[in-house]
Amino acid sequence: MAEAWITHLDYEDRSLGWVESEDPYFRMTRDVAPKIGFQKPSLIESKNFPALQGENTKMSASDPNSAIYVTDSSNQIKEKVNNFAFSGGRESTALEREYGANIDVDVPIKYLNFFLEDDDELEHIKKEYKEGRMLTGEVKQRLIAVLSELVVKHQRARAQVTEEMADTFMAVRPLPNMFG
Repeated sequence: MAEAWITHLDYEDRSLGWVESEDPYFRMTRDVAPKIGFQKPSLIESKNFPALQGENTKMSASDPNSAIYVTDSSNQIKEKVNNFAFSGGRESTALEREYGANIDVDVPIKYLNFFLEDDDELEHIKKEYKEGRMLTGEVKQRLIAVLSELVVKHQRARAQVTEEMADTFMAVRPLPNMFG
């Protein structure tokens, strides 16, 4: 239980990550900590990626098509995004061009929000997609390109890690006294 150890930390930076379901416990801890002589912990909210199938589903190891993995090939990424990424597009191209996409539920847009580094390009994509001038397939193609590039870079870097490097990183060693 995270809130039990939060109050026993003897350093000033009490910033913690959390997920929404833990919110009541952190609120309780923030209320109680000063009453028992400790500083209130701060919270850092982080957003989770939705499963490829949408907000109402979960990523699961038992469903390899629910997520993009750093071990996926470019072809696997393409297949997963094209076949499983929930779209905010419409039932037909004509309807999508007329009414635009619902970008609030569109998984490729949610992923691009995080992975696309060019904010101007992201805003352009959102605007064009929402207004029907860009279609679901085009947005998915951009996501495939962004994710494939990222995953390939990661795989190349990972391939350069040696057993010696991993052993050095994992070795038991004294940590510097950062908090006192």
